Amino acid sequence: MIIFGTIIINAMNRLLVNRVLFLFIVLYTSASCIRYGDWDDNINLSVRSVKFDAHADSVVITTKGSGWWITDVSVDSAYYVLPVGLNQQADNYAFTKDCFVIERRNRKTLFIKVDANTAYNQRIITIGLESGDYFDRVIITQKSK
Repeated sequence: MIIFGTIIINAMNRLLVNRVLFLFIVLYTSASCIRYGDWDDNINLSVRSVKFDAHADSVVITTKGSGWWITDVSVDSAYYVLPVGLNQQADNYAFTKDCFVIERRNRKTLFIKVDANTAYNQRIITIGLESGDYFDRVIITQKSK
């Protein structure tokens, strides 16, 4: 009789654990589908597209939002990832490669400087930005020489 009672208690405990686990899974998956916050344009770039002549040039782009960071940069078909140690959410930092400097000067200012385009093809530089679950891009089109 004691063995039978132990088996029943163990079965009831397993059933309770399974119910709690099932409830946790349902609540977790339901909560992950909820959209917290407003993920419309919360960066509000002053300019998304800039055209440069072949000469070296620069532009200052302002934002209304302040919680954004740079995610990636591409020049034509070459993609660049920011260095691992760089704190992308810091108030200011710079990312420099052979033909450009991209600088987050403060929480609402993006500075982009490009070298002269000495090639016979136009140069397209794309800068990816993110703020929470909102993504945006600045596209620089530079004429050929």
